[in-house]
Amino acid sequence: MPSKNRSSSRQTQAKHDGTVILYGWHTVKAALENPQRRIRRLFATENAARRLAQEGVPLRAELEPVRPEMIARRLSPDAVHNGVLAEADPLPSPELDEIERSDLVLVLDQITDPHNVGAILRTAAAFDVAAVVTTARHSPQASGVLAKSASGALEYVSLITVPNLARAIEQLRERGFLVIGLDSGGGDDLAGTAVRAPLALILGAEGKGLRQLTRASCDYLARLDLPGRIKSLNVSNAAALALYIARKRLVGGTGR
Repeated sequence: MPSKNRSSSRQTQAKHDGTVILYGWHTVKAALENPQRRIRRLFATENAARRLAQEGVPLRAELEPVRPEMIARRLSPDAVHNGVLAEADPLPSPELDEIERSDLVLVLDQITDPHNVGAILRTAAAFDVAAVVTTARHSPQASGVLAKSASGALEYVSLITVPNLARAIEQLRERGFLVIGLDSGGGDDLAGTAVRAPLALILGAEGKGLRQLTRASCDYLARLDLPGRIKSLNVSNAAALALYIARKRLVGGTGR
């Protein structure tokens, strides 16, 4: 049985050689069903292997049977793995001009918490967002906790990493996107701001918000007005509310 030190060393090596660690039922199932995701190794408990077979999930890698504790040793103590773990190649990051024509894109300005980014990706998939744009630096790796929090959304939403966010925003504007930054000091409530497709919504990190250059790159700054005593939301919850407002108005044709 490997020691904790050996297990920790293996996880570090996986990160260094570019391996993505995926765990949890929805995360691994979505990866196995995505033909663009190359699976290197697949580990599953007896119960999880039976469920994969019953649901007809394509394995695309030789299944290696393990006991639950063998998976748990590779993860943090609070990780819920549901008996499955996969080692995979990262998905390619497309260029901005490669994404399909879309009416809605989300941009993240240095949001570093993997739980938040994963939750935002999951919400983006629910609201049919074509791509989430983030910076190559000051962003979490699309693996492990982020992938688990995304619950399979990494396979459905393009995650685009860019070296310069201001330049990326300018590229979106050149492609016809209306760019709205969400900011507590925004002039108007998002629900009352004129929107049109294609639309890019920009979210900043909790506490710091949008950086000055990012703010200056937006067409408009808008806030989320809340009726209760607490006037701010966790960034992933703010993303969900903003996308609900935007999607409802774009689909309903009431953007203006």
